[in-house]
Amino acid sequence: MAHQFYFNPYILDNLPAPARGFDVVQDISEPRLRMYITSRGVKTFFVRKRVRGKDKRILIGNYPQIDIEDARGAVPSILDEAMKKPPIRRKKIVFKQFLDLYLANKVRRGEDSQMKLARAIDRHLSGLFDKKICEITSDDIRECVANISGPAIAARMYELLQSIFNYAVDTGYVKTNPVMAVDKVKQNRRVRPLNRAGLCRLVDAIGQVEDLTLRSAFLMLVYGFAPRSKIFSMAWEDLDFNHDMWLSRPLSDKAIVLLQDLPQDGHWVFAGRGGIHLTDPRTAWRRVVAAAGIPNLTMDDVYKFLMRQVVWASDREDFRANLNALLDEVLGDNV
Repeated sequence: MAHQFYFNPYILDNLPAPARGFDVVQDISEPRLRMYITSRGVKTFFVRKRVRGKDKRILIGNYPQIDIEDARGAVPSILDEAMKKPPIRRKKIVFKQFLDLYLANKVRRGEDSQMKLARAIDRHLSGLFDKKICEITSDDIRECVANISGPAIAARMYELLQSIFNYAVDTGYVKTNPVMAVDKVKQNRRVRPLNRAGLCRLVDAIGQVEDLTLRSAFLMLVYGFAPRSKIFSMAWEDLDFNHDMWLSRPLSDKAIVLLQDLPQDGHWVFAGRGGIHLTDPRTAWRRVVAAAGIPNLTMDDVYKFLMRQVVWASDREDFRANLNALLDEVLGDNV
C-alpha cells in the first residue's frame, strides 16, 4: 500500500530515494494522485485506474517540472479521457503500417537499441507485414511465434506482439487482442552463476592473463560498472582523470589506477585488430572463467551482478564512494 500524506513541496523535495526499485506515495488531498520515487531519485506523478477490465497507470509527468496543484488539477480530465472508448477505425491498414505507428508513438529507445529492435522485427515478424491488422488471428500469431528458433527470442517477440495489439485495441484498429488466446512461450530462465566469492576468483584468474590489453579490459569489466560493449569501446578522449569521470559515469578508484597505468598511444583504450576497438574476445574469456571455476559466466553477468549490489546515489561523489566501498568490501586486497 502506498504511503499517504498531503503533497507539498517541502515533503516531496526531501523524500528519500529507495535503495533499489521504486516507492509509491499517495496524496491525501487528491487520493487518485500518486507518485513514483525511483532509486535514481526521479519523482513522477501518475494516476491509477481500471479501464475496460485492465489496470492502467497513466503518467502525468515528473516533479518538479510539473507543479503539485497542476498535477492535482489534471487528474479528473486524465481519468475522463482514459474512460472514453477508442474510436473504431474504419480504414484498414496492414500490420507493417501499424507497426511503424507503434514504434513512433510507444517505443522510447536509444539509436543502437532501436536498430537492434528493428532487425529483430524484420527477421521474426516479417510474415505478418502484409496482412491487415484487423484480420490477423490467433493462429497467425501462434504460427509466427512457433517459427522463431530459441525460446528466449520467441518469448520476447510474443511480449512485443502482445504490446503491439494492446495498442491496436486502444487506438481502435482491432476489437480484441489475438495474442491473448496464444499460450505464453515457456523458457528456462538462466541462473546467473556469480557470487562474491566467485568474483574474487575471477579477478585472480584475470590477473594471470599475459596479454596486457585483455587483462586490463577484463579487469575493467569488474572495476568499470558498465556493460561489455561500453567497456571495450572506451576512448581516451572520453576520460577525465581530473574529475574521475568517464563521459557521464563516475569511475571507481581501482578503475582510475588501472587506466592511468595503460599506455595512451591510440584512440581506443582497448585496441583490437585492424584499428578498431576490442569486440568479443570470447576464447580468452572462456579460459579465464574456466580457471575461476565459473565456466558458464558471461562478460555481462559481471556488470549485472555488480549493479545489483551497489547502492545508488543521485550525487556523483556519493555514488563514486559507493562504487569504491563495494569493490573494497567484495575484493579486499585483490587488485
